[in-house]
Amino acid sequence: MAHTAGRRDGVVERATKETKVRVRVDLDGSGRSTIATGVGFFDHMLEQLSRHSLIDMDVATEGDLHIDDHHTVEDTGIAIGQAIRQALGERRGIRRYASLDLAMDECLTRAAIDVSGRPFLVFKAEFTRAKIGTFDTELVREFFQALAQNAGLTLHVQNLYGDNAHHVAETCFKAVARVLGQAIEIDPRQADLVPSTKGMLA
Repeated sequence: MAHTAGRRDGVVERATKETKVRVRVDLDGSGRSTIATGVGFFDHMLEQLSRHSLIDMDVATEGDLHIDDHHTVEDTGIAIGQAIRQALGERRGIRRYASLDLAMDECLTRAAIDVSGRPFLVFKAEFTRAKIGTFDTELVREFFQALAQNAGLTLHVQNLYGDNAHHVAETCFKAVARVLGQAIEIDPRQADLVPSTKGMLA
């Protein structure tokens, strides 16, 4: 729905043989969230994504965790991306672009975004260990790939330096949250316009 019709909300329900996901987002929220995926560290990261983007987010995922966390993380990313795309509608009035360097203790991560409707991910981060608790660090990239692909985001994420794997992952999520929140804000100077010389974003 377009923002001129009220709050920009999206609801997606997705069921496969591997997962069952329900997501609700409100792009004009205050960063409140209810997250339950069965993967503790991932829940913590999604809470960061919601809080620092100011997107209200309810996420409930039941997945085949007896196998591993991969399907749960990827399918949750797909559903969140689809809900954001739905809520953005024609993307009228959004600022569209944002970039940020985000620090956390010894760690610095850069994120840049174009809410273009054209999905593309560049992800450059190395982790000092394969797991954070029971969470596979390679799934950080898988989540952002699913999010960018399904929300229609050109998204660049680069960890510039950092030793602690938890900090690297958390700065990735917080940096993406901040640029996403800034880019989807309504610019009052072009509130009824699509921010493109083409007249559309797709």
